[in-house]
Amino acid sequence: MTASTPKETDLYAPIKALLEGQGYQVKGEIGKADVVGVRIGDDGEAEEPVIVELKTAFSLSLFHQGIDRQALSDQVYVAVPRGSGRAFLKSLQNNKNLCRRLGLGLITVRLKDEFVEVHLDPAPYQPRQSKVKKARLLREFARRVGDPSQGGASRRSNIITAYRQDALRCLKYLSVNGPTKAGVIAKSLGVEKARNIMADDHYGWFERANTEAKGIYQITPKGEAACEEFQSALDEISLNISKN
Repeated sequence: MTASTPKETDLYAPIKALLEGQGYQVKGEIGKADVVGVRIGDDGEAEEPVIVELKTAFSLSLFHQGIDRQALSDQVYVAVPRGSGRAFLKSLQNNKNLCRRLGLGLITVRLKDEFVEVHLDPAPYQPRQSKVKKARLLREFARRVGDPSQGGASRRSNIITAYRQDALRCLKYLSVNGPTKAGVIAKSLGVEKARNIMADDHYGWFERANTEAKGIYQITPKGEAACEEFQSALDEISLNISKN
């Protein structure tokens, strides 16, 4: 039974057994490499060695070591104990994606029964761009007025997106003109989706006015507070609003 706190050496025997089952001769701590497997080909020459770096958990140090070992072989794996629960599965998927980009293989070992699973084999990474995501990025860049959000902002809720800028335009228009029909706001501001923005009301700034006429919106108390909170953003937007 493995101790509750795993050690790197706990991974060695299961991984060695896996590689030996594939015809490799396996030795530990060869140079800086934790595990080295060498298989002799039919011509009597050694094939590309397999190198495995061991750690008790995913870490930056593990990936640094894996990258360093790529100077010795194209067949480099990193290995960690397999955990349980959703947190580990999410971490496993994220680190699998990272390994794919680094050209590393990924192995986990379930220590309670020494079950070894190879999640990813080393292979050259060829990034694939998403035309849809690129178009969305460029569209947001083009639509956003000025540069209202500092890069690295920790709170996504405070980022001034192009959508929020359009919502702020509608908010400012209503603060100047009072309850107004959505179509009038859209035409006056050139915000085609003004009606949808106010109807969806993602920020809690708008509500339908209690009138017989349909499609008229007004500001909520939260919207009034937003006029002060986002004053600097409003100043940067060219609103072209005048009192009717």
